[in-house]
Order: sequence, then C-alpha cells, then structure tokens
Amino acid sequence: MTKQEYLTLIDTVIENGKYKDDWASLSHHKTPDWFVNDKFGIFIHFGIYSVPAFGNEWYARAMYDKNEREFVHHVKTYGNQNEFGYKDFIPMFKAEKFNAGEWADLFKKSGAKYVMPVAEHHDGFAMYETDFNRWNAKKMGPCKDIVGELKNACDEKNLVFCASSHRAEHYFFMNMGRTFDSDVNNDEYADFYGPAYYCPEFDSGTVHGTTADTYSRGASQEWLEDWLVRTCELIDKYQPKIMYFDWWIHNHSFKPYLKKLAAYYYNRAEEWGKEVTINYKHEAFPPTVATFDVERGALTDISPVPWQTDTAIGKKSWGYITDNEYKPARQIICDLVDIVSKNGNLLINIGPKADGTITEEETKVLLGIGEWLNANGEGIYGTTFWKQFGEGEVNAEEGFFKDYHEKKFTSEDFRFTYKNGFVYAFQMRPDGNDVKIKAFAKHNPHDFIVSSVTLLSTNERLEFERTANEMIIKANDDFKSDNPICFKIEIN
Repeated sequence: MTKQEYLTLIDTVIENGKYKDDWASLSHHKTPDWFVNDKFGIFIHFGIYSVPAFGNEWYARAMYDKNEREFVHHVKTYGNQNEFGYKDFIPMFKAEKFNAGEWADLFKKSGAKYVMPVAEHHDGFAMYETDFNRWNAKKMGPCKDIVGELKNACDEKNLVFCASSHRAEHYFFMNMGRTFDSDVNNDEYADFYGPAYYCPEFDSGTVHGTTADTYSRGASQEWLEDWLVRTCELIDKYQPKIMYFDWWIHNHSFKPYLKKLAAYYYNRAEEWGKEVTINYKHEAFPPTVATFDVERGALTDISPVPWQTDTAIGKKSWGYITDNEYKPARQIICDLVDIVSKNGNLLINIGPKADGTITEEETKVLLGIGEWLNANGEGIYGTTFWKQFGEGEVNAEEGFFKDYHEKKFTSEDFRFTYKNGFVYAFQMRPDGNDVKIKAFAKHNPHDFIVSSVTLLSTNERLEFERTANEMIIKANDDFKSDNPICFKIEIN
C-alpha cells in the first residue's frame, strides 16, 4: 500500500467509524479497565544507541553537535562524522543474544502487567518490520523483527503488549549534522537522517535540545502525513493496547493529525474488540481523550482521571550506556506505591545491551520489585484511590524530571489505596516499632468502624487501638523491612 492509499484508508476508517477526528467525539473514549487495574508496566529503550553506549540515548544527535562531549568522544573513538556516521553503527547492532521469551519471563517475574518497547526512537531506526522505512531491524542490523517477536512472547505470557513511537522528533533530530561536513548531508542517506530540519538564524536558542525555530514552527505537511501513515501502519501490524508518544507531538502543527490518529486507532480497536489508550505529555491531547504521562516525575495529589509516570531504572540514560547508575528496587517500589495512591500507573524503563541481554543491575531490580509485589500486590493491582492519598511530610515534587533522588520517607509517611471494602495502608519506611496512622483516628461515634487489621505480606491479624488522635497497630518482627509494608484494613 502506498502512502496515499494509506491516507485514503485512514479517512475511510474515520468516516465509517464510531470516533470522528474532533475532540468532542474523541472525548467519549474510555480509559481501559485493564490499564486502571494493572498499574505497573515495562518500558524498553533498545536500539542503535546501545552500540556506542556513551552519554545517553540521544547519542545520534549529540555526536553531530560540536558543543557536546559525544562529539569529541565520537571523533576520538570512531573517526570524523563524514567517514563514520550514525548509520555505520547499524552493522554493529546485532542483538545476537536477544531472546524475546527470556525477556517476557523476566517481565512476568517483575510483576509487570504490560510491556512497551520503543518501536522507533528519535534516531529514525525502526525496530519493527515496515513498508515505509527501509532502515529497520528486520532488514538491517539484527535482521529480526524485534517488536514482533516481543509481541508474540508477551501474548504467550499474558502480558499486555503496547508500543512507543518517537518518530515525531526525528524531523529535527539530526539537524546539527547540517552545520559541518558530515554524512547527514549525503543525499544517499537522506531517507534515514532527513529531514534534519535546521534553521541557522535560530541556532542560539534551545528548547529541550532543539532549535527554537524547530520548536515553535512545527513540521511540514509532508512530514506530518508521513508520520501519520507510519504510525497507523505500526498500529495495524502489532495492535498495541497503548500507543505512547514522546513530547514533540504537542507542537500545534500536529493537532489535526493527532485527531486523525486517535480516531483511526480507537476505531480500529473497536473492530478488534480491544480496549486501548494513547499516552501523551504536556498538552498534546485533552485529558478526556487520552492518558496523561509524566516523564521522570509524578503528581502531588489524587488525579480524578487515570495517569501514568514513565521513568527509568537507569539514572543517566534510558538506553544502555557503560557507566549508567541505577536506582535501587526500594526507590522504585516507593514510587510505585506513591503513584498508585494518586490514581496513577508506573511504567519503568530498562535499557538492554546491543547484544540483546538485559543488564545484571536491571535484572536484580526487576526481580526485587517482583518479590515485593508477590507479597503486597493485592494492595496495588485492581485498587483505586481512597479519600486521601496518604499522610506524612514527604511528597513528590510536581513536574517532569524530578525523580532522580530517592525520597526521604520516614515511618510517619503512609500511602493509601482502596479495594472491596479494604483500605491498604503502606508504611513507606518501616522502623519496626508500633505503627501510628492519623487518618484512622476515631473522632466521634459516627466514624467508620475498623473491623480488622492484617499485615498483608503474612496475612497475620494484628492488634490495634483507635484513639481520638490515631490508630495504633501493635508491632511484631515482620514490621522490620527495607521496603514499604502494607496493612490491610477492613472498614465498615
């Protein structure tokens, strides 16, 4: 099918479908029940950038920017960019040890319920088989449909398969290669590097690593139509239950195409009998149309609509680099509990090596999360928010890129979830002593009744007392833990 034929198909699906390409129609789309219940997913940044394994997953851009250390590293290690460009990493990206079944096994053990590979990152290399991009993992590099193999493995393990596309950012991503003699300017590779849009009069202003001109003016109609077709093909081939987009789609030039994309996706999902959603950042979509996502951050209170945090185990990079630093499992568990208490989900990222193996550090963290969820998952999966998300002095900081440092929770910090007549109270940093929760104080005879309290991980019934100031839960040896502990509180 040609691009023009695909554009015609998109219009036909929208014309005949339930959802039209306007916000009024799309606002009737419901957040999937599975998403609300599943709470925890795996994000995967795996691509060519894992070959140089230096700096971060933006290596493809930074290696052409004379102001970045990746530029110096590249010249020193591989040679000048007109002789060894980003494309020359592709034969080195072999993924010879990639085993989708082993990945899915690990994700299952981690307690994750959904899995989201980056199908195409900003660098323009598709990790899936496609008719619209010859630069893809099925034809080059690994010569495998990485996305397709992972989808099949997830289906076998009953993991919800999702996908991420960062294709929008590729419009400008390689543009610093325009500023000097590099292979970005070679017409032979224009379909890989291009358009690499660059406007020199704006090169002194930057917003999130792009020229101010690129940020403000947006993309061309030709590019936007191409983006729409490629994204719809990805949707049709792999039927992901989440379609995730990075930040640049919030540029105003994308708005008409976002409406078409959402209408096409949601109508296709109706045909397949699947519940789906879109993940977006900033103000790309209205909150009733898709699911808001906060990158490396969180909310400070309960959201009336479901939302998601995406963050990484690695502190320095989403993709694999040799000197990455990793968060401990405890930090991620605490973030998961905090996020779920505010009606959110956590999507945690790993960055596999170029050979297709997952690092020992990330494997250890995932297994640690899984062990904790095996004992405490009842208070996470299928829950909703309570009348307050928690108590204590420590809270998340509002906004993006705020979660690098572990929050300094104390024994007085709690987070609450609710399900089927039970409140699940998580003590975020147990100290082994009697637990005191102010939210369960008995102020008057008309307060709710606490019928029982159990330690969720052991199902042991616990002694408790309610006063006018707090509820006191009598401690035992099982209260000693490096991770949050959960009290299952029956209320009437």
